[in-house]
Amino acid sequence: MVLSKTALTSDDSIHSTFASRYVRNSIPRFEMPKNSIPKEAAYQIINDELKFDGNPRLNLASFVTTWMEPECDKLMMESINKNNVEMEQYPVTTDLQNRCVNMIARLFNAPLGDGEAAIGVGTVGSSEAVMLAGLAFKRLWQNKRKAQGLPYDKPNIVTGANIQVCLEKFARYFEVELKEVKLREGYYVMDPEKAVEMVDENTICVVAILGSTLTGEFEDVKLLNDLLVEKNKKTGWDTPIHVDAASGGFIAPFLYPELEWDFRLPLVKSINVSGHKYGLVYAGIGWVVWRTKTDLPDELIFNINYLGADQPTFTLNFSKGSSQVIAQYYQLIRLGFEGYRNVMDTCHENMMVLKQGLEKTGRFNIISKENGVPLVAFSLKDSSLHNEFEVAEMLRRFGWIIPAYKMPADAEHVTVLRVVIRDDFSRNLAERLVSDFDKVLHELDMLPSGIHANMANGTVNGVKKTAEEMQREVTSYWKKFVENKKTNKNTITK
Repeated sequence: MVLSKTALTSDDSIHSTFASRYVRNSIPRFEMPKNSIPKEAAYQIINDELKFDGNPRLNLASFVTTWMEPECDKLMMESINKNNVEMEQYPVTTDLQNRCVNMIARLFNAPLGDGEAAIGVGTVGSSEAVMLAGLAFKRLWQNKRKAQGLPYDKPNIVTGANIQVCLEKFARYFEVELKEVKLREGYYVMDPEKAVEMVDENTICVVAILGSTLTGEFEDVKLLNDLLVEKNKKTGWDTPIHVDAASGGFIAPFLYPELEWDFRLPLVKSINVSGHKYGLVYAGIGWVVWRTKTDLPDELIFNINYLGADQPTFTLNFSKGSSQVIAQYYQLIRLGFEGYRNVMDTCHENMMVLKQGLEKTGRFNIISKENGVPLVAFSLKDSSLHNEFEVAEMLRRFGWIIPAYKMPADAEHVTVLRVVIRDDFSRNLAERLVSDFDKVLHELDMLPSGIHANMANGTVNGVKKTAEEMQREVTSYWKKFVENKKTNKNTITK
């Protein structure tokens, strides 16, 4: 099945002006060409099309790293042809991955003795990491229920409605009921008390999020742990906690070292983190670490010998590149604790510059907290004339990619804009962004009242339109409005 929404056009060929120096015939758009073409032409054709992608540094929707040092780029390119799973052939790469696992486990205060190896694995992002952790919890729960002679066919997982889609995928793919604590206006993370109330004998774990995708806020893992300890005592259950620290795992240890959210809490049995977010590596690397060896069932680990030696493997995929693993090791030893702390401090400072600049406009309510992932989530104080989706659409004219979205249940009536502050987002960019917000809001304010009415009810000339269609209509209307102003001005001058 092809998960593609690319529309077939009347012209199903690709034409390139500059590539015609090497090849004169066009190539099919949706079929493999019959003949080869020069490497220069292939490069130019693809390069021309890619110019229409957004600028990664101005993509403020993404948490994913978009800049690394040239030395690390070089290391990645030199190792791009190594298959990470071939441990016998690339023993040093395997050793570097093991070092990363041990560094991260100790960063998260895993209870390891002197010389004791940590339990964990590198993954393709936090999505795979979350699923591996979930499978471990499910299997441990099933094994215990079987031993007790109890039903084990209806496992569930408790989390907040602010989860990232990877948890929804886990629940659906691996047939686990997802029990979500609903949000409410002004409280956009999981309420620990409500979460513990939803726990029952079939709950394989409670998932807490250290760095909500929606607002960047850290959930109160310490309170969740304490409440769950009390419930486990009363019920005789041993419901554990998994911490999805995809965004916050490389932030909290450096900015908030006293915050208890990790293996210092007895019920936290596993933690995942994205190396490609604030771990400062390009996309394609995540990590999951377990508290102890007993928290990862042996039957989930496969042993293979057809790559040259006996080796264990616990991943959903098999082959994957070594580049990101090597890049993670580079960042860990290059920056060290001090370097990571400096980067996170700078991100937080630039977040405050942006937050204060937006507040000075007098047009926004800030929803995000100052403590958490360095991002600013905010909404319009007055959305009667124009909404957050229109603001986001207009900002694209300046190159900014900023998401607008509605909150999950039960806060769907709240719409926010969100700007993620990464390592490559400078103070100058923050100040420029505030200036561009001012320009966009001024332009939207100048639109005639008739178009505002259409925006409010989602219609154009009485015809109901989707949000995407409305955004295109607004942009088109604004262009015509500006052109008419220019024409009228020129006429008067003459």
